[in-house]
Amino acid sequence: MFFRREIVLCRTSIIRWLCCKRFTLIKGLVFVLALSLVSSFFFSYHLMFFNFGLVKRQADPPQPIVSCRVDNIMPKNQLRLPKDHSSEAGLRIGRKVLIMVETQFSKSGTKITHLLEALRIDFKVETTGKNIPTLTHADKGKFAVIIFENFDAYVNMDNWNRQLLDKYCREYDVGMIVFVPSKEDSDEEIVPGFPLRLQYNLALENYKLNEFSNIWRLTKAGETFQGRLPGNDWTVFHTNHSTYEPLSFSQLATLDDESTVSSTNQRHLVAALYDSGQYDGIRRVLYGNCLNFWIHQLIFIDSLSFFSHGKLSITLHRYIQVDVDDIFVGKEGIRMKVVDVEAMAAAQTRLQQDIDGFHFNLGFSGKYYLHGLPEEDDGDRKLIEYRDKFWWFGHMWRHEQAHKFDEAYLAKSMQLNYQFARSHGISVNKYYAVAPHHSGVYPVHEELYNAWRNVWDIKVTSTEEYPHLRPYWRRRGFIYRGIMVLPRQVCGLFTHTIFVDDFEGGREGLDNNIKGGELFQTFLINPVNIFMTHLSNYGNDRLALYTFESVVKFVKCWTNLKLRSLPPLQLGLKYFEMFPEEKDPLWQNPCEYKRHIMIWSENKTCDRLPKFLIIGPQKTGTTALYTFLTMHPTIISNFNSKETFEEVQFFNGNNYYKGLDWYMEFFPLPKNATSNYLFEKSANYFDNDLVPIRAHALLPRVKIICILLSPAKRAYSWYQHMRAHQDVTALNYSFYDIITATEMAPRRVRDLRTRCLNPGMYAQHLLRWLDYFPSRQLFIIDGEQLRNDPVHVMHHLQRFLHIEPYLDYGQYLRYDPKKGFFCQVMNDKLNKCLGRGKGRTYPQMGKASTRFLKHHYKKHNIALSKLLNKLNTVIPDWLQDELRDS
Repeated sequence: MFFRREIVLCRTSIIRWLCCKRFTLIKGLVFVLALSLVSSFFFSYHLMFFNFGLVKRQADPPQPIVSCRVDNIMPKNQLRLPKDHSSEAGLRIGRKVLIMVETQFSKSGTKITHLLEALRIDFKVETTGKNIPTLTHADKGKFAVIIFENFDAYVNMDNWNRQLLDKYCREYDVGMIVFVPSKEDSDEEIVPGFPLRLQYNLALENYKLNEFSNIWRLTKAGETFQGRLPGNDWTVFHTNHSTYEPLSFSQLATLDDESTVSSTNQRHLVAALYDSGQYDGIRRVLYGNCLNFWIHQLIFIDSLSFFSHGKLSITLHRYIQVDVDDIFVGKEGIRMKVVDVEAMAAAQTRLQQDIDGFHFNLGFSGKYYLHGLPEEDDGDRKLIEYRDKFWWFGHMWRHEQAHKFDEAYLAKSMQLNYQFARSHGISVNKYYAVAPHHSGVYPVHEELYNAWRNVWDIKVTSTEEYPHLRPYWRRRGFIYRGIMVLPRQVCGLFTHTIFVDDFEGGREGLDNNIKGGELFQTFLINPVNIFMTHLSNYGNDRLALYTFESVVKFVKCWTNLKLRSLPPLQLGLKYFEMFPEEKDPLWQNPCEYKRHIMIWSENKTCDRLPKFLIIGPQKTGTTALYTFLTMHPTIISNFNSKETFEEVQFFNGNNYYKGLDWYMEFFPLPKNATSNYLFEKSANYFDNDLVPIRAHALLPRVKIICILLSPAKRAYSWYQHMRAHQDVTALNYSFYDIITATEMAPRRVRDLRTRCLNPGMYAQHLLRWLDYFPSRQLFIIDGEQLRNDPVHVMHHLQRFLHIEPYLDYGQYLRYDPKKGFFCQVMNDKLNKCLGRGKGRTYPQMGKASTRFLKHHYKKHNIALSKLLNKLNTVIPDWLQDELRDS
């Protein structure tokens, strides 16, 4: 189009020039005619050359070539039926896996943990040099499966730990998954204590599974992997004992210079072995390599199910949705033509044979309808003609990035798209929409969610950005403002992946992605898969059709997965029925991830997030510390809340669901982001289970400050605090009645008991914070010292926070004898102290309550002392006194 306009302008300019120079009419007409012929020829040549490039590359788009080569050894009525591994033995064990690794961050151990995490299976990692953890609890086994990263670590385990572990496996019928890596200094050896010989450092090819094994559930045995296996460091197993059953057969890899295949090469070698336990009473699966080979991942998943008696079985149902974004959007020359639309419809029919209810889900931006080359405009018309064959969902009218616009503009854009759908007879899946470039979905742009609800009544969307793009197996869903956000997967195709050569690694790279690579593994581990593709992937080389038809065939060849599609609303409900724990969002810091910054509004900044948190617990002096900190010229607190005064209380309750924008509005934009220190104080953060997780997700480098006071004194202070606030329960029950209440007591009594006693279990709560934050980010204050010598405390706190300029609090704090604590100095005679509710004197605690609390907190105080020693923190005087008395 650009070239055509240039020729027209050129031709017009020359005509004007001719007229101005008063050429004769005949000469002028001849010249113009000649120029027109030349320009038309040049334009036709250019267009032919351009289209020739497309036609040449699109004339023969790649066709799916995957076909199953199953050796039908077993009878047809028994072939490839998935096993049900569940049994009563599963009632005696938990749902957790114990992983024994050589080092905490070993490569093979990391692969194991990543796969378990992707499968949403809970696990515990321990190094083999230490004592094994407690294996049982209340006559029940804690672990369903034991995994050893290295067989040698198990064989050479010290006798005590080995006996404990073996006894546990026999008593609870718990199996082991064991990896047997090669050894550089050995070619083969006999395993001490086992009728087993190992042969190391082999290159293998042609991998086939034993169809007769009872382990297979997910895996469809019978298919053969043809070609070289990855790596030259395979271990194979040799044995004559009846306890062992081969799970796979391979051959020695043929060298490049070998003209014939020797009989040795043709011999079946066992690279995965099942030990039925006949020899020592313990069932095992042994792998002659790590999880680098994709078939071993199938065996691993089935082994988990088999050894856990079905406890760790994953569902065989897979729900598939393929979104085709950017319908009608795209540059001239790369859009769909009539033949491409027909090919899409034909491929959909074929896919429906393997995926029950499958439809391509087309996301349209109506503004760009009929904005291509003539052949592509015909393709647009064909899509409208075929509108009832596909599912449709709304994009944005102009394909806008939502985070750049306000709600009014977004609503208008959606309404235009809505009118386009109505005028062209498109039946839109009204509950589902996707924002272009994932803009506004996550990080959340409130205006997008509001416009979606008001215009389309959207209830479901999807994104690949939550919590972030990589790694793909960590993507999760959440619900916000009543809209279900489902995890979206990429299939390796993007807007620029138009021809097969554009794929990284070309055709071979694409096939590797399909045949056991990331795309296949996405099907394998995710029960719900929403794939993102683009209009251009269905024209040109039609790579999307090739990709999905190939991977579906490959999945059907190698697994017993049952593929199905559901309308988006039903799919969203199904997802959160399967994963209800994901309903609550987990807000992360957009500034930690480059892609998130790109799709976050320009008027937002992470400079409005706190650099440190005062987390409590309540009644330990948090308000006093808050007051002292606000005296510093570079320390800035959050704005007060109408409901909770100086506390925001974002991470611990319903305020969290109001979103990140709501939270950031409580903080001013600092004049100097590098020297000003924003902070938040919410005293009930300390003992809330969810707060450390949420705080770390949003503020991974925030510093944490907590104050510890005698837990008995704190409990009594809380009770008196509730009485002062006219709490009916506290007024009607004595302190002793509250703290000694049983589970048979009224609910309001039990609730008050919890708030009195639970925060004082300091070690338990601190350990939960230390699960997410390193100890260098934690600062513990002695509550008694804060009351009696705040100047000293504030000196050390400033050093911990690296705050400049240094403030000498000795000039700003003074002891007030009337109040009994330190107050802010106003002038030589006047102090500014906390309100009447602070510094109250209460009746002395009764002896019975003192004895009860001393006994109740004894083990918690001992645990706290050990933890503080480990953290190299000074033991407070009050803790030493309580430990001495107890």
